[in-house]
Amino acid sequence: MQMSLPCVKQPDVITCKAAVAWEAGKPLVIEEVNVNPPQAMEIRIKVVCTSLCRSDITAWESQAIFPRIFGHEATGIVESVGQGVTEFTEGDHVLTVFIGECGKCRQCTSGCAVKISSVVPLEKVCLLSCGVAAGLGAAWNVADISNGSSVVIFGLGTVGLSVAQGAKLRGASQIIGVDTNPEKGENAKAFGITAFINPHDSKDPIQQVIKNLTDGGADYSFECIGDTGMVTTALQACCDGWGLTVTLGVPKVKPEVTAHYGIFLTGRTLKGSLFGGWKPKSDLPSLVDMYTKKEIQVDEYITHNLPFEDVNKAFNLMREGKCLRCVIHMAK
Repeated sequence: MQMSLPCVKQPDVITCKAAVAWEAGKPLVIEEVNVNPPQAMEIRIKVVCTSLCRSDITAWESQAIFPRIFGHEATGIVESVGQGVTEFTEGDHVLTVFIGECGKCRQCTSGCAVKISSVVPLEKVCLLSCGVAAGLGAAWNVADISNGSSVVIFGLGTVGLSVAQGAKLRGASQIIGVDTNPEKGENAKAFGITAFINPHDSKDPIQQVIKNLTDGGADYSFECIGDTGMVTTALQACCDGWGLTVTLGVPKVKPEVTAHYGIFLTGRTLKGSLFGGWKPKSDLPSLVDMYTKKEIQVDEYITHNLPFEDVNKAFNLMREGKCLRCVIHMAK
């Protein structure tokens, strides 16, 4: 998360303030950093807003790569371009995206930026650079939810609720939300959830509760928590023959997935999802257009807006489960 200061430390090197994480789980420190000029085929972006993503929290709490600067779910303005760049010019409004799309190699792995209209609110559409887009894409591209189907979603954060929105727009007849936070039940209805289950309130295994509600199991289930142990539960909540489970969560611990092979012999399928199956440069502009036409919900996921100086408050709100998305606004 960075914001440009008016002063320039030396030619083409910009002095910025950044929220730097020096240690796992410890408060971020706002300090000055130098940002090098863009190299060949690179652009330098002045971040306007960044929305705090659950994966930022996971990396902050459990990974060992420090120091580091978070804030991948961002919008900004192109400040300068490097040699050979023809796609962007100074002043372009962009979404930052953690996967690339060069259109040349078989599989792009570098991050990229996506040019968007200059009239859309940057403080809203930053959510489309990761969480909301990932959930919608998991429902539409990865699972390809069909009309009249039954869906169960484990974890009702921004990603899970975006899956719910996608399922609703595809005409799913049952959209069951599962979460241990009872406060999420009522709010989830606005995104398409038709029934809410808190596992703590049930004496029976949650997969059995879902089977009872769906007459044998859901057509689709989504693991949006980042708990690999829940993957088996999500598989068991699916119906025999064609049940599909999609896993989206980023695990903090135990990254290995274990499941009895018999689950797959019954015809169930487990799929992973990378950014909802979207190609960033090809597909994200159409999502922005859908937002502009009010065909998809984005604003409703934003529960908090905070200035850059309160970045640690944003991390605490997310860690405590007290917000969906907190948008952090950089100083102008």
